[in-house]
Amino acid sequence: MKYFKSQMKQLVKDNKELQQHLKELINEHELEKNFALKALYHSEVADGGKYQAAYQALDSPKG
Repeated sequence: MKYFKSQMKQLVKDNKELQQHLKELINEHELEKNFALKALYHSEVADGGKYQAAYQALDSPKG
């Protein structure tokens, strides 16, 4: 599974819990938003993470 910033942004936009987690990462670790998104991807999506299925669903062809 590959990281796509656009998909990760959409996943966070659609999920309040991920929005909060992203804000915490940015504040706690003083990260830029793009780095925080990538960290969130690796902690919550990649390798069987809690949001992997939702992330993969964003990649499925529309129509």
